[in-house]
Amino acid sequence: MATRLSQPMKWAVLAAITGASVLGILTIGPTPEVSADDRSPVVDVRTTDPEMNAAIARARGSLATFWASYDAPKPSETGHSLKVHFSTRKGGEHIWIAEVKKLPNGSYSGRFANEPRDLPGRRAGEEVKFAEADISDWMFMRNGKIVGGETIKPLLKSMPKADADALRARMEQP
Repeated sequence: MATRLSQPMKWAVLAAITGASVLGILTIGPTPEVSADDRSPVVDVRTTDPEMNAAIARARGSLATFWASYDAPKPSETGHSLKVHFSTRKGGEHIWIAEVKKLPNGSYSGRFANEPRDLPGRRAGEEVKFAEADISDWMFMRNGKIVGGETIKPLLKSMPKADADALRARMEQP
């Protein structure tokens, strides 16, 4: 059952989908770009890619910035989303999660912001639970700009220049 997203969340998801890089999937695969069934751009990145692994490390290292805004957002801060790693038969898939919630047991829940590609039976909008160890990136909107999104940055170079420039213009440093 799909859920209706709030307008700020729609903007955050739209910003995430704007570039092929935003829905980057960290899996082993020879194809540089494919399309998911929901027509969302999908990017395969090898698990050994040093730039992507460094981006994930930066995102995880700055997760406190996300949680601070999540716990006490300023009026200009909306659309808090996490990118989460899910194990698959091909190794793993990283998917943006909307409507993030902290659960009493220390884990988290949210809804797939896009159609999972390699998780049979799972759909966009479906609720999912995950642990903090599974988080590979984060982002939220501040004054209409993307804050976070470290895994977007290494993929900008593989996008058409106009698309990459437009996405860069929508990004802000925390």
